Amino acid sequence: MAVSLKKGQKVDLTKTNPGLKEILIGLGWDVNKYDGGKEFDLDSSVFMLNATGKVNSDDDFVFYGNLKHVSGAVEHLGDNLTGAGEGDDEQIKIDLSKVPDNIEKIDFTVTIYEAEERHQNFGQVENAFIRVVNVANNEELIRYDLGEDFSIETAVVIGELYRNKGEWKFNAIGSGFSGGLASLGKNYGVNV
Repeated sequence: MAVSLKKGQKVDLTKTNPGLKEILIGLGWDVNKYDGGKEFDLDSSVFMLNATGKVNSDDDFVFYGNLKHVSGAVEHLGDNLTGAGEGDDEQIKIDLSKVPDNIEKIDFTVTIYEAEERHQNFGQVENAFIRVVNVANNEELIRYDLGEDFSIETAVVIGELYRNKGEWKFNAIGSGFSGGLASLGKNYGVNV
């Protein structure tokens, strides 16, 4: 049964699941009743970070415009333009055995495409979640439901995988940013 996390909680991933190699990160959300005349397009992105919390190069930013990391460790399975329907809206495959040694953290974020132009923010989004699934047996290991803590934010760091004494752990972050993808990219050292 999946471990259900609250904001700020950290949990072991590989220590409690020996032999875990491939995981699937599922991200999902729904849009509140919204009558702005424009579709909502939320985008998940992955930032692969070194010990200083920055990318080593722009190649360490995996998103709808760069679906696979050069190491093969991270693969974004594609952009969902509407978020309609049940279950995961976007998915990311991670092969923990291929993550380069200089990567200490893998952050998972969601941004609203053209949020400023469309006058959209995370206050208009509900039921957002991230889940971690063991690819080998399709078992959901971790789930973090974000809640409705947002208002004007246009980007959210949902969670992160991080190395700790040779093991991988998961941190439920749930931190909002204004300024969308450009702001997030700058925070992580990416030229967006």
